[in-house]
Amino acid sequence: MRVISGTFKGRRLRAPAGMATRPTADRIKESVFNILGGSLQAKRVLDLFAGTGALGIEALSRGAASAVFVDQAKAALSAIRYNIRELGLEDRTRVIHWNILKNLNCLIPERDAFDLVFMDPPYEINAVEPTLAGLLSCGALTAGARVVIEHSSREPIVHPLGKLLLKDQRRFGKTLVSFMDTML
Repeated sequence: MRVISGTFKGRRLRAPAGMATRPTADRIKESVFNILGGSLQAKRVLDLFAGTGALGIEALSRGAASAVFVDQAKAALSAIRYNIRELGLEDRTRVIHWNILKNLNCLIPERDAFDLVFMDPPYEINAVEPTLAGLLSCGALTAGARVVIEHSSREPIVHPLGKLLLKDQRRFGKTLVSFMDTML
């Protein structure tokens, strides 16, 4: 797995051993960032169910100002910390060990809200809607923030969901990528 574009283009990223982490396929990652376009400059990024940190790191490589990575798995957190250290991104990142399915109260202490959120929860556990509700309830989103969700096509997003509006959705086999915008 590599960074596709930007400052760290071509740099390899470490992934945890085993099948517990499902990294985003390069073709999906490339499509997502093509859709996002050049809108990453100076953005504050949140990477939920971060796994390897690939999505947040790709955003940083393309000009995002900072990123916060949240995951519960110790192997994933270790991989994220390794990748951040190898790319020299310690001063622009924060890694949080947290059970996202419980709540997102870990984000309440963050000074600034997030402009861009990536979510890639494990498939088939119905994590999308509770996580989106948690994002809204903890005040972690700026007005106009974009939330990009990689999820199973068997776990559709009920629309509308509070102040999040589904703007676009793309299918990649059994995977859907949904783009939601906040209307705060």
